[in-house]
Amino acid sequence: KPYSGTKVLMDYGQEHEKTGALIVYTSADSVLQIAVHESLVSPEQLYEYCRMARKIMTGVHSVGRIIARPFEGAYPNYVRTPRRHDFSMQPPAETMLDALQKQGLATIGVGKISDIFAARGISKHLGINKDNEDGMNKAIATLAEDFQGLCFVNLVDFDMQYGHRRDIDGYANAATVFDRQLATFMAKMQDGDIVMITADHGCDP
Repeated sequence: KPYSGTKVLMDYGQEHEKTGALIVYTSADSVLQIAVHESLVSPEQLYEYCRMARKIMTGVHSVGRIIARPFEGAYPNYVRTPRRHDFSMQPPAETMLDALQKQGLATIGVGKISDIFAARGISKHLGINKDNEDGMNKAIATLAEDFQGLCFVNLVDFDMQYGHRRDIDGYANAATVFDRQLATFMAKMQDGDIVMITADHGCDP
């Protein structure tokens, strides 16, 4: 049965802290998630567990992603940390990123893009350390670089922080901040630059 990531922490976080047992669960997507409290299991050790699971979850047991879900805090105020990491299946065929690289073009991934494509076809990875605003600041800074190709940005807060949690006010505020940053981004674009904006699955509260 698919599980809500926030609910699973409430249901099993205390047991995890007492026993050290991993919290392993699925959600509605094609994923297997492993959650641990960072005071008990370091992110590096959690990533190693996820690599082990990734090797197992192939073939008939394949899932799209194995997701490391570190959290911190005390019950009932557990919060996920920004050290989530996705271990994706290799894309089954050539992607747009592969095609661009074959043409000698840059492929810059900001945020989860490298995770989503299992790092394939990415010439440069820029992690997002905090939130959407940090991601957009990195995208704006990338405009100043001299490159030809694609800068592919993934902003997860609309979905993860506000959409799934049905946080209308948080979502609206994040959209307002993004709109302001988008104006800054567009003002710095040069002739020939193209910006495309899309949503992955429209989780709008």
